[in-house]
Amino acid sequence: MPSVVFYFKTHQPDRLKHYTFFDIAQDKNYFDDKMNKFYLDRIVHKCYKPALELLIKLIIKDKLPFKVSFGLTGNLIEQLLKWHPEIIKMFQELSKSKNVEFVGETYYHSLSSLFSLKEFKEQVILHKKIIKQLFNQESSVFANTELIYFDDLTKIVKDLGFEGMITEGVPWILEWRSPNFVYNDPSNNLKILLRNYQLSDDISFRFSAQWWEEWPLTADKFAQWLENYNGNGEVINLFMDFETFGEHQWQETGIFDFLAELPRAILRKKHLNFLLPSEAIKTYSSKGIFSSEKPITWADTERDLTAWLGNEMQKECAQLLFSLEKEVPFYLKNVWRKLQIADHFYYMCTKWFADGDVHKYFNPYETPYDAYLNFRNIIEDFKLRIKPNVKVYFRN
Repeated sequence: MPSVVFYFKTHQPDRLKHYTFFDIAQDKNYFDDKMNKFYLDRIVHKCYKPALELLIKLIIKDKLPFKVSFGLTGNLIEQLLKWHPEIIKMFQELSKSKNVEFVGETYYHSLSSLFSLKEFKEQVILHKKIIKQLFNQESSVFANTELIYFDDLTKIVKDLGFEGMITEGVPWILEWRSPNFVYNDPSNNLKILLRNYQLSDDISFRFSAQWWEEWPLTADKFAQWLENYNGNGEVINLFMDFETFGEHQWQETGIFDFLAELPRAILRKKHLNFLLPSEAIKTYSSKGIFSSEKPITWADTERDLTAWLGNEMQKECAQLLFSLEKEVPFYLKNVWRKLQIADHFYYMCTKWFADGDVHKYFNPYETPYDAYLNFRNIIEDFKLRIKPNVKVYFRN
């Protein structure tokens, strides 16, 4: 009897303002609140508000045994508290239902696990605190930024109080095995929940694709696909951006009707139910080892880091930023951490990949080189703020 596990990554970055060489040593404000509010207003209107209203109806008013989990980043939480506290209240209402779980994350949606384990730990702890403060929850399951996973990280995640971790069901790691079971890391630190990328992408990317042979996708059809795993799977992990509903897939596509119908369509199936990630790792035993010595992610077809660290511009900026760690004073720590947000490096990506159009929709830069120049100018100013005697050497 397969259990369906939903996880919705819910994140918006603190976008950088247009910052030129001539702003260095002149302008200490790096972030574009006007742009951040513009994007957030749009996403709240198109996605968060209607999607959360629907979930409240299904879970609280209709009392369906429908369960979902969220990965709310600290960046988004701060923006919502500032501009849309009503959305936080909706999440709080859902959190009281016991059918909604908030998974552990890095507070700043950063790449810190690749560059500084000390910083990584501090961000996870910060995230734990704000989730406890706002929602009175402590999840036993962790999802790293962009579902980054590598074997050596599991001991750190375990020491931070987690029992499970979410990542991508990479086909060439699994080989003949299915992502629809619970696995362990090689050192038996954590249970691993693996994203079923085919089924997840059927909703998040292919739902409105009229070229797709399965279009239109209905709730009954999708529920039948899930039930087909009965006898050959125990957990079907559907992990996707929450912005799938209304933003990536617009209301006109029928995505909200699909979401409204899906829980009942699944519950009508004799062999399906819903579980939260923390319930899934307690309910099912491990069926083997999932191992990757190198970092994997849920991004594009390679499932690697190249979307964020695939070219010299990205590597240079990330290495330079984290090289400043020991010199950043406490009063600038929050600024430094907001510069770690993975989106800044994503905007510098020069490769083409299958989901690129979705991300370009949110990209404020004309070219990756523009994103690089902007970031480097800001880094030069930041270096001056922590090391006033350092000479500026970078120019547009």
